[in-house]
Amino acid sequence: MATIAIIGALEKEIMQIKEELSNVCMVQEAGLNVVTGGLDGLSIVATTAGMGTVNAAAATQHLISKYAPQAVVLSGIAGGLNPKLHIDDVVIGKCLRYLDTDTALIAESAPGLEEFGSTPALVDIAADVLAERGFVNASTNAAASNEGTKQFLVGTIATGNRFVTGAAMRNDAIEATHADCVGMEGAAIAHVATKNGVDCLVLRAISDNCDEAYDAICDREFDLFEYARTASGITLDIVRRIAATY
Repeated sequence: MATIAIIGALEKEIMQIKEELSNVCMVQEAGLNVVTGGLDGLSIVATTAGMGTVNAAAATQHLISKYAPQAVVLSGIAGGLNPKLHIDDVVIGKCLRYLDTDTALIAESAPGLEEFGSTPALVDIAADVLAERGFVNASTNAAASNEGTKQFLVGTIATGNRFVTGAAMRNDAIEATHADCVGMEGAAIAHVATKNGVDCLVLRAISDNCDEAYDAICDREFDLFEYARTASGITLDIVRRIAATY
């Protein structure tokens, strides 16, 4: 039976996933609340890592070391950087780049890379699932930039240890990474997965345009739940699909 690990930075980001599992078992280990269960013949292990690269990396390594998943999936929300994207659009992380890190120094250690990526086969599966759910590819359809159209983009996700908000930080993130959106975990999860030779997929739903403080986003509790459920609902469909590849 294939095992898929699913990680969220916030509890809201994996709440729906936990609700879908059968034969649920919850344990506390390595500073994490880890949930295991079944999903349509799959073995799923899921946890909330917490925000930031250290939390993300630690959670990823623990799940890989203990549960030996065939793939690690990050489901969550992010701030939009690409003007073509709107709130609730989805970015598939073909490329994951660190924002506030000296990547040349990181690359001196295995796996010797300055940037990372989701596994191409999983990127293709995610794109197919999104298209089937009515999302339009923002990179190929001129009409996709119209607000109100559900979109997805196979693109670049930046990862930093600070919450990006305001024009100055937003512009700095774009200049440094040329990314389509920014979060605080994706590159670290892809980094650790690559280091261990494990497939990975990073998926982000846009929750804001880097123009609000974190506290303000949290005050929009209903919206935040909706954006998180967008990402996790899609993740469940993708996880069911990728199981056939293992």
